Amino acid sequence: MISIGLLGAGRIGALHARNIAASSKARLAAVADALPAAAGSLGAELGVPVRSVDDILADRSVDAVMICSSTDTHAELIEAAARAGKAVFCEKPVDLGSERIRACLDIVAETGAKLMIGFNRRFDPHFAELQTRLRAGEIGDVELVTILSRDPSPPPLAYIGRSGGLFRDMMIHDFDMARFLLGEEPVVVMAMGSALVDPAIGIAGDVDTAAVMLRTASGRICQISNSRRASYGYDQRIEVHGARGMLRAHNLHESTVELATADGFRAAPVMNFFLERYTPAYRRELDAFIDCVVSGAAPHPDGRDGLRAQILADAATEAARTGLPQSV
Repeated sequence: MISIGLLGAGRIGALHARNIAASSKARLAAVADALPAAAGSLGAELGVPVRSVDDILADRSVDAVMICSSTDTHAELIEAAARAGKAVFCEKPVDLGSERIRACLDIVAETGAKLMIGFNRRFDPHFAELQTRLRAGEIGDVELVTILSRDPSPPPLAYIGRSGGLFRDMMIHDFDMARFLLGEEPVVVMAMGSALVDPAIGIAGDVDTAAVMLRTASGRICQISNSRRASYGYDQRIEVHGARGMLRAHNLHESTVELATADGFRAAPVMNFFLERYTPAYRRELDAFIDCVVSGAAPHPDGRDGLRAQILADAATEAARTGLPQSV
C-alpha cells in the first residue's frame, strides 16, 4: 500500500481524497491547502492530518502526491515534488504557458520522477473501450473523429478571467481525447469562437461557444464542438468514422428506463455534470496511477501529453483570434 499526500482540498481535490480513502491500494497520508478551512474540513471528514506542503514533501514515508491546487501553482509544485523524490499526479493543465511546461518537464526528466497528468476521460470505461476497439482495427483506418462536449451552464465570471480561456480550460480535455483517438498528431488547427451564452464572457475576453477542426499529416480530421451551456445536462459524446464503419459513445443518462406512450419515447435526463458523469473514470485513473507507482511502469497520460494538449489549445486560441489556420 502506497502513501499519498494531497495538495489542494477544493472540489476536485476532495473527490480524489475520497477515492484514495476508499482504495485498498493506497492510504491518504495528509492534506494541504492554501485555505486552512478547506484542508481542515476535508481532513476531519476523512480522519487524516492537515500539514503544510513542505512537511508533506519532506516526509519520506509519503510515496506520492496528488496536485489539485490552483493552476498557477502546478508547475512549481511538480518541480518541488520531483526534487523530493515523489511520484506525482497533477490535474490538468501543468501550466497555461507551453514554455513553462517545457521547463517543468525538464526538471521531471532530470530527477527521473514519475508524472501523470489528470486527463480523466481516457479512463472513462466507454471511451476507453471505443479506443481499444479502434486500435484493434474494428472500423479500419480512422478518417473522421467528432467530439461534442458541452457544460450545463458556465462557471462564475470570476473564474473565466483566470481560466486561460475556453480552449485552454475546457477544450483541453477534448484535445487530449483527439490525440488519444486519432493515432496521429494534428499538424493544422482551425478554430472559431463566439460569446453567445453570456455577453459578459465576451467582455472578459473569452468565448463560450466554439468549434475547432484538427488535421493530421495523413489527412485525418477531428472536429470538436464546445459550449458553456446545454439546457439538457452534461453533453459528452464521441463518434469515430473509419474506412469500414463507425464507433460511437453516447451520453450517459441518470437511468436506462424509458417511457413509451402514444406521444413517443421519453428517457431520463443525462447526467448533470462531470463529477457524476466521470465517477468511474476518476477511480480507474487513480488505480492506474497507483499501479505505476508500485510497478515502476511509466504513467500515461504523462507530462508530454499535457504539453501537446496545451500546444493545441494555444494554437486554437490564436486561430480563433486571427481567423487563420495555425500550423502545429
